[in-house]
Amino acid sequence: MSPFPDEPDDGDSYRSVTDLLERPPAPINWNLLDAEQAEIEWRDLDHWVKWLKITFGLTPNIVPPYWHRHDELVWELSALHCHWLSCYHESASPSAPIAWMREFSDARYRLRDWVSICGTRLDRDRPTRQTPWPGESAPQAGTEIEIPNRDKDFAEFVREDALRRRRIAAIASQQLIG
Repeated sequence: MSPFPDEPDDGDSYRSVTDLLERPPAPINWNLLDAEQAEIEWRDLDHWVKWLKITFGLTPNIVPPYWHRHDELVWELSALHCHWLSCYHESASPSAPIAWMREFSDARYRLRDWVSICGTRLDRDRPTRQTPWPGESAPQAGTEIEIPNRDKDFAEFVREDALRRRRIAAIASQQLIG
């Protein structure tokens, strides 16, 4: 069952409401997830970010369509999502939702900053610019691209991320074996 009433039920795409309520929310360290965990977390977060955008009427200068391509936005939105889950968990204090609203207000300012720094827009995206420190080689500059279908782009992004994580796990496993 979908955790959001206006969304279709797709049991494989995200955790159910029962699952969300049965176990307390925990922070997500995106660097440590295996491929299967990452696929679940990506879909959960994407589903929640869409809900957030619609519910609060957020513009692309706060939550752009291609947020998933920018680590700074992923970490910020993931933290906000985790906080939301904690504040609306059945074991939360009755005043927890107002704490979430206060944190959400602060997070919107940070999100605006991240979006302006990374340069993503409604219909175009480019990798976040990196400034090399003295002695570092300059990173390859990414070019701006147009992504005509955000949902298809997200699905491809998640597939690529899962493949990358599986390759890393295979290399680590091979090194342990021998």
